Amino acid sequence: MKVSFSGLLIIALVTGSVFTPMGNYATPTFLVNNSFTYNNKPPQDLYDSLDLGKLGLARRAFEYAMIGYKKLKTMGAISNDRILSIIDFTLPSDKKRLFVLDLKSPKLLFVTYVAHGKNSGLNKALYFSNEPESNKSSVGFYTTKVTYSGAHGYSLRLDGEETGFNNNANKRDIVVHSADYVDESVAKQQGRIGRSLGCPALSPKINKQLIDKIKNGTCLFVYGNDNKYISNSRLLKEPLLKGYNLKTNP
Repeated sequence: MKVSFSGLLIIALVTGSVFTPMGNYATPTFLVNNSFTYNNKPPQDLYDSLDLGKLGLARRAFEYAMIGYKKLKTMGAISNDRILSIIDFTLPSDKKRLFVLDLKSPKLLFVTYVAHGKNSGLNKALYFSNEPESNKSSVGFYTTKVTYSGAHGYSLRLDGEETGFNNNANKRDIVVHSADYVDESVAKQQGRIGRSLGCPALSPKINKQLIDKIKNGTCLFVYGNDNKYISNSRLLKEPLLKGYNLKTNP
């Protein structure tokens, strides 16, 4: 199914901004005239308007996320198209690398720490796998499902949408959950946060609040330095907007 990218979200007019730190994340509030419009401008407008680059999110990660999000939306795979979450595993674990966006407002809801799998690397996630017992993170697009209470408390189930890259998420019990080792104080003490068995683990301070925002049918994109994935992902096969080239606009 071919996806049209003529409807990417941008801000119509930003008249001012306030950035207020709140605990383990931050919520920028943007004063927007008449909310936002849909037009043919490229997706970097939203990226720049929300200052995502200044917060550390790679432009390439954001653009890939928008491509897959639009395709999943057109396919009917996501039931809540308001929220888009992006994990940028090109960043080290002592940096906040999970970004949760409200595309309808538009605004940034969360920027926070997230763990990668222990066999993916020490401070940076360098290796990825879809295999059970690999204890590695998996890249690609996920859809969020229902919550439950498990061994790690309040948790969120995920469905991997990409065969060969993350479709074993259920078999591997890859879920969003809390972990004490995901904490800024841990990062300062040892230069990195702790690692999971492959799950995107969060700080207990923010776990429930973030899960409640992204649960039940939203899109989550996990990005990493994985050329095999970038070259073979079916959700990334759609070209970017005419005249915009990722290689020249990283």
